[in-house]
Amino acid sequence: MPAEVQVRPVASAADRRAFVDFVWRVYEDDPAWVPPLKGEVHALIDPKKNPWFGHARAQLWLAERDGRTVGRISAQVDDLVQVHMGAGTGQWGMFEALDEQAAAALIAVAEDWLREQGMSRALGPVSLSIWDEPGLEIEGFDEPPTVMMGHHRPEYRRWIEAAGYSKAKDLLTYEVGITGWSDPLADRLVAAGEKNPRLHIRKVDKSRFASEARIILNLLNDAWSANWGFVPLTEAEIAYAGKKLKPIVFEDLVRIAELDGEAVAFMVTFPDVNELIRDLDGHLFPFGWAKLLWRLRKPRTSRVRVPLMGVASKLHNSRLATQIAFMLIESTRRAAVANYGAAQGEFGWVLEDNQGMISIAELPGARVNHVYRIFEKAL
Repeated sequence: MPAEVQVRPVASAADRRAFVDFVWRVYEDDPAWVPPLKGEVHALIDPKKNPWFGHARAQLWLAERDGRTVGRISAQVDDLVQVHMGAGTGQWGMFEALDEQAAAALIAVAEDWLREQGMSRALGPVSLSIWDEPGLEIEGFDEPPTVMMGHHRPEYRRWIEAAGYSKAKDLLTYEVGITGWSDPLADRLVAAGEKNPRLHIRKVDKSRFASEARIILNLLNDAWSANWGFVPLTEAEIAYAGKKLKPIVFEDLVRIAELDGEAVAFMVTFPDVNELIRDLDGHLFPFGWAKLLWRLRKPRTSRVRVPLMGVASKLHNSRLATQIAFMLIESTRRAAVANYGAAQGEFGWVLEDNQGMISIAELPGARVNHVYRIFEKAL
């Protein structure tokens, strides 16, 4: 019978290193896992660097058995979640464990902390916010995730459900071949839109990066405002996200749609940076940074991912919104194939009941390649 699991809070720099490094033990034999950049994970959990902590608080824990780390978890209370998802809603995430005993102990500790904070409902996993890596992968384990998406062990679902959790919402990603993609209806919409003098699809201008990022992220806050799980980005988070994402922003892959000169929609596409960092094993120093910079000068990746797309809320449920969406998709598709060598595109995540986005994501030949689930439980 295994020794008892001890769960203790992360309290030192050494604990934070153990928290970040633990995933290398969990996935060391998993061919689909892509090692994250350790510096990015450390910044995510650092209140001095991540502006999310300006409206939220979190506690991290390590689970240990016989002096060895066997699991980790976070629990967090976000003031903006209280406003947009209901008072008393707490979250946990960054969940990893080597066995069910460790998993149960970690979830129980996270729940106790949330109760102490006055929470009556737990959602998880959310790591740390809906804008980071939400949900547990429950389908698609054999395929490596694209940039900014998570990957998990299949048994996690059973362990979480054993702790009394049920489905709150599923998040879907869609994969589609883009080299020869064509659809008669979409082609007609794009052709008509390109002739419409009121409509203009333009690339972002990185020489005006801060203002361009603000246009996109303000549109995002408006376009997604009615979505389940939506929490608006603050001004500090908008600035932080822009700075963090700038190295992987390429002008021909990020597009803004203008109607009569007003920005009304956007689509952000990234080369699959996971393909460029996989062999770095999480380290940028001493040589990984130089390798990544070189690869980002003119990246060639087999996949691209569309993590963010939105149309101004005033245009929702209109034919014009659909037309603009397909114009954004087609102009970016051409660039992804011609300039980056991409053969596959991934779209998402998309809420399982967001019919407007699903109707766009279900392009000819598209398939759901990953499903991520957010669970819930009354505390």
